[in-house]
Amino acid sequence: MVKGKFITFEGCEGSGKSTQLRLLSKYLDERGISYIVTREPGGSPIAEQIRRIILDGKNMEMCDECEAHLYAAARMQHLKDTVAPALEAGKLVICDRYVDSSLAYQGEARGLGLEYIASINCSALEKYPPDLTVFLNIPPDKAFSRKHGADENDRMERQGLDFHRRVYGGYLKLLSKYPRICAVECGGTKEQTSANIINLLKSRGII
Repeated sequence: MVKGKFITFEGCEGSGKSTQLRLLSKYLDERGISYIVTREPGGSPIAEQIRRIILDGKNMEMCDECEAHLYAAARMQHLKDTVAPALEAGKLVICDRYVDSSLAYQGEARGLGLEYIASINCSALEKYPPDLTVFLNIPPDKAFSRKHGADENDRMERQGLDFHRRVYGGYLKLLSKYPRICAVECGGTKEQTSANIINLLKSRGII
């Protein structure tokens, strides 16, 4: 039986997830709130090995279906090794990306379809749905400008602006479909965005 709370963070490349996770961790540490921060793909030894294959800039010929299944495989290992034990122990689990990334990136932007992605991630969706998903809402044009362009060593960042615009469109579709996904606007300072996230978590009874 799941006892803890599962929070996921989503957004386009350069949306500021790493910064916001760091600021949220600082807030939780100062208040003695028990939690873990993890990430996808990755978050456990085997899943991290799969991450390196997915993101390796040398693997540009990887087909879309292979990419989708590698993400799903890493996710299942991550759930078994990291997320499930922490939730069962009653901890707050905060994850940088989860199934919604696959739905937006592979389902929408790659054109594989939401149903296909949901089918290969059915165990994750059914057994470990997030209690809340924080979507950092900033279009890819602005996000890449803020981070001074794509990382040439990151295969996903190198997919091109049109691809990332489709990703963003996918996230907007998910936002309208799933009430658990809440958009947090990123137009202000990082401190203002952090305050908005903390207020959202409080309003949902997460912290």
